[in-house]
Amino acid sequence: MSRAAATSTSGQGSRSTGVVSGFVLKLARQAAGLTQERLAEALPVDVTTVQGWESGRRPLAAMNAGDFLRLTSRLTRLGAPASTRRHLTEAIEADQVLSTAITAGSTIVDADCHPLSASVHRRTTTNLITWPITGTLPHQLREFTPKVPRRGPVALHPTLSVEQRSQFFDHLIAIAEQGTSSEEALLRRQAVYLLGFDGRPQVVNWLRDEWRRAGRRIVRDGDVTGLLEARSASVALASAGEPTQIHDFVERTADSHAEVANLNYWAYWIGDLSDEQTNDAFMLIDDTRSWTGARLLTHLMDRLAPESAHLPLNLHTLHALVASRPMLLTSRAGVRKRLDDVLDRLASSGNLTNAGRDQVAGLRYALRIADR
Repeated sequence: MSRAAATSTSGQGSRSTGVVSGFVLKLARQAAGLTQERLAEALPVDVTTVQGWESGRRPLAAMNAGDFLRLTSRLTRLGAPASTRRHLTEAIEADQVLSTAITAGSTIVDADCHPLSASVHRRTTTNLITWPITGTLPHQLREFTPKVPRRGPVALHPTLSVEQRSQFFDHLIAIAEQGTSSEEALLRRQAVYLLGFDGRPQVVNWLRDEWRRAGRRIVRDGDVTGLLEARSASVALASAGEPTQIHDFVERTADSHAEVANLNYWAYWIGDLSDEQTNDAFMLIDDTRSWTGARLLTHLMDRLAPESAHLPLNLHTLHALVASRPMLLTSRAGVRKRLDDVLDRLASSGNLTNAGRDQVAGLRYALRIADR
């Protein structure tokens, strides 16, 4: 792919889109059993204001903080889930990532003001960013059960135009190509991860080149940036339909520091590690007692589908988690039974490598010990 223009902009993203937060607002309203008219009356605002919020034409990000707090408080008092404010806040963050990228296109936004470099993203935020692209409802929004009958054909998820999608991914390519300094490491690797959701042939080719650069480089002990660049490239390629490189990445996490970094990353990704992080340094902390691993264990068991492109990494991480925390199995008979069933399906699938079969055998041994 041709190299993007190196224009530096610090005010990009002002023409914001509110499609994700608007759709979450709609789900919250429907979960409260309210029509647009009823919500408008309760706030009180004009019904066209509610319609503008939900469509994204009037982004919630443009609302002042006091009005936003009043909106979310009113929604929960009217029957929306108590978590509505948290979901809307996270959805606004996703909208800011989309807006910045769509507005900037192939130009560059300084890392110190780019929303992709503001914090280490968890899966909840990432799933909201990619929702208009994948159409898959983020798992955390499943609690929004509609109580209002739908009126005719309605959108099932937020959408972006073809042009907006291209602008979004073109911007990710631009910042990934230009972001070579240590201050841009987080911005770059999170952009590379999101590129796995593109699927255009030229982007898949770019990811292959990125893997050849990052995935085959010797990662020195403690070099979390190099490790995560390789991880992002391999996971993105697996998401794009090429799982070969993820096997290579898993082989590189065999040393103890890489194992700890991988487990810390996963714990943060799924929320087992609750503290917000603004850079990747926390992954190198050897003392992992700040998180239990119970939520991560369940998450990984849910993702051991034989057909999953990410199976090698998921299985490897589960094996490392149980090895480091055998107590996760000893006091939980239901979890042991479930893991045993999952391992049976994996073993009979024929999709395991030699390393995968060894990991399944190790997990079965851990189950036998825990059953004693």
